[in-house]
Amino acid sequence: MAYILAFDQGTSSSRSIVFGHNGTIVSVGQKEFPQIFPQSGWVEHDPIEIWQSQTDTAIEAIRKAGLKASDITAVGITNQRETTIVWERETGKPIYNAIVWQDRRTSAFCNQIREAHGELIRRKTGLEVDAYFSASKIRWLLDNVPGAREKAENSELAFGTVDTWLIWNLTNGKTHITDPSNASRTMLFDINTLRWDDELLNIFGIPNMILPEVRSSSEIYGEIETPAELKGIRIAGIAGDQQAALFGQACFASGATKNTYGTGCFMLQNTGTNPVESKHRLLTTIAWKIGDRTEYALEGSVFIGGAVIQWLRDSLEMIKASADVEALAASVSENGGVYFVPAFAGLGTPYWDQEARGMIIGPLRAASVRVPWQRIVPWFIGWFVVAACVNTAGIIPAGIVHRPGTSVLRIASLALTLPTSRFDSPGSCD
Repeated sequence: MAYILAFDQGTSSSRSIVFGHNGTIVSVGQKEFPQIFPQSGWVEHDPIEIWQSQTDTAIEAIRKAGLKASDITAVGITNQRETTIVWERETGKPIYNAIVWQDRRTSAFCNQIREAHGELIRRKTGLEVDAYFSASKIRWLLDNVPGAREKAENSELAFGTVDTWLIWNLTNGKTHITDPSNASRTMLFDINTLRWDDELLNIFGIPNMILPEVRSSSEIYGEIETPAELKGIRIAGIAGDQQAALFGQACFASGATKNTYGTGCFMLQNTGTNPVESKHRLLTTIAWKIGDRTEYALEGSVFIGGAVIQWLRDSLEMIKASADVEALAASVSENGGVYFVPAFAGLGTPYWDQEARGMIIGPLRAASVRVPWQRIVPWFIGWFVVAACVNTAGIIPAGIVHRPGTSVLRIASLALTLPTSRFDSPGSCD
């Protein structure tokens, strides 16, 4: 029997899944890793922990399935997208922590770039100028890590999103690649020509020598060389996590739409083989490239979703486990007049306000604190998610595409009184 291994490298955890030939899940390994907050608005990960947690979960999943590497036909990789890593080509050592997509340290710089070049960048990349994307993070690393810019200009450094970093390590530094779905999130890739763009590189002051080769989203890129437990498995697929979810939810037809809940919440709509420019500040992005066929998507981005549940657990210590919030939220009928804007990383679609911050309004002295808080958090996650379509185009979706077993989704769908299923008539979110 043939088996497929999937790497799901996310913002909060790394996960590996072994699938059987018929698509059923055989085994799962999952491991959280630390979030690093050096100062207000900064979010980082240790690239070594990303790598180790991902390979550890892969080894665990194969072991649980009672298999060995030779039983695995291929591995596909999906990943948190805009998170930025720069490392030394010779040693493979990162020059700094990974700067996570939620990080806001480059907001002021992005405001300047938006004012001067916003229309040009939107036309070429389909993106709003925002600290969310990789370009300004790369610029910050080159300008703030001693010696980094000189090394970059001497071709001594490599840049990658998380997919690139994993493949570099899996192949012992032999393969420096990405795919169009990830490249399109850097703000350096022209989604019309499908190439790194010299004009964009000049705007951000980034030398092209550090960039990975852009390959298709589905082909044999090479074989795993390390760790030994995975040696010989072919690497055969790459896609950013939200585009992978669009594909995984079978949104192959133009107009098919998905919404998924993770650390953030993202609604994507397949627009076929032509990029569609949004009239309402949705992003235009590459969905995937298979063979010579490139498909595009519109995207509504909510930066903070499940991360709020993590915040309740780890920072406020209101719950012991993420799953605890579901029963508590269901135990009350309303929010007690309390409203919460979870803008911990600014606001994405449709506002693109980098300076927005989290806000709590409306509590009265008589209101209980603990239970309404755990009710309003998932309730407002739900409403922020549909805002991408409702606030920009007046569309009320018929349902929500979901990842099975995600408790925050079930809570939010209850709050919104929407079914958790694929869209039957997705309409348009442009």
